[in-house]
Amino acid sequence: MRENHRPGSDIRARGDIRARGDIRARPQAAFGARLAEAHARYGPLCVGIDPHPSLLGAWGLDDDPDGLAAFADTCLSALAGHVSSVKPQSAFFERHGSRGIAVLERLLAGLAGTGTLSVLDAKRGDIGSTMDGYADAYLRVGAPLGADAVTLSPYLGFGSLAPGLSAAAEAGRGVFVLARTSNPEGARVQLARTGDDAGAGTVAQVTVAQSMVDAAAAANAGAAPMGGVGIVVGATAEHGLDLSALNGPVLVPGLGAQGASPADVASRFRAVSGAVLPAAARSVLRAGPDPSALRGAALALSDEIATAGRDAR
Repeated sequence: MRENHRPGSDIRARGDIRARGDIRARPQAAFGARLAEAHARYGPLCVGIDPHPSLLGAWGLDDDPDGLAAFADTCLSALAGHVSSVKPQSAFFERHGSRGIAVLERLLAGLAGTGTLSVLDAKRGDIGSTMDGYADAYLRVGAPLGADAVTLSPYLGFGSLAPGLSAAAEAGRGVFVLARTSNPEGARVQLARTGDDAGAGTVAQVTVAQSMVDAAAAANAGAAPMGGVGIVVGATAEHGLDLSALNGPVLVPGLGAQGASPADVASRFRAVSGAVLPAAARSVLRAGPDPSALRGAALALSDEIATAGRDAR
């Protein structure tokens, strides 16, 4: 049974994974199955939890660890058990040092078991033992910063992420691999052409971004209702990717303040074989700090996304 978070309870008072008997201390059901359930129950929206300094100020909070904790507590009260997923941006917690990381740990622990999945936006990626270290921190059973999923950067080669993908699968977590991001600087790398062996002595030219999609699809092959290796594709422009064989989720940043509309998301991601998670932060968070208003803004946007999706079919 889901334990409801009590509005007004203080995230700073929560204990760690071992002390609380957190469900993350044991393997969970596969991420793809859990995401499909949350998506069906709560709708498509993924709310970004981005406590940047200007937003803390707009909420009347100090730009310090105590203000950060109050912000996180409000988001937890407003959103847990009401939206399918939330996406804390790790950088805005890290900037407060060890106390900020402690707030992030407790936020992730507070979300566990609420029905709302956490996607930690950390964009980690490396090779060998360093990638093993990231897997220990974010993806293994009992990981201290264990979210339901974490974003990964594949630009040391998709294969370098293997320790993370393996740890995630064992723990029932997911990953979202950067493919076609919305920032203009990404195009030079992500749209570069790479040759893949197409058989019979021919080489098929695909973009680097498409090669990441194809690698994720291979990792998800045969999974039901979908695999746990997702991709990140921005909503603000046409992506030009073939997503029909992905069999996994797509995290779609850029909704709202960055310029993409629910109709844009619906039209650009109709061919996805898996769940689409449009992500919005500022356009929802500006309704705070009142938890009821914040929740209302999230639910209204989620309904708008769902309606646009139905209209686009």
